Amino acid sequence: MKIEKFEDIISWQKAEVLTTEIYEGLKNCKDFGFRDQIQRASVSIMNNIAEGFERHGNKEFKHFLFISKGSCGEVRSMLYLTNKLGYLNKEKTNELQNLTTDISKLLSGFIKTL
Repeated sequence: MKIEKFEDIISWQKAEVLTTEIYEGLKNCKDFGFRDQIQRASVSIMNNIAEGFERHGNKEFKHFLFISKGSCGEVRSMLYLTNKLGYLNKEKTNELQNLTTDISKLLSGFIKTL
């Protein structure tokens, strides 16, 4: 399948799901600093994929994919706290951590192909 727009990229699609799940799961969280940080980091994953793609150069695209991968690690790290602090249950935390691992692997593969 040829990628014609950033919405065709599987890692972007999964990042959109991750972001939506984080916003939905933490909408009642009163720890505004924490909530804002994890939300911004999750949005950064998908936005950097989109921005890099739209630049139409493999070197720049790779750069943005690396930034996206870093944000993915940040979200995964913060997800450990969501369970320990009681913001999300263990099942939801594990589901989202697995999603970040999938996204990170997809990004790594994409980077290698560029």
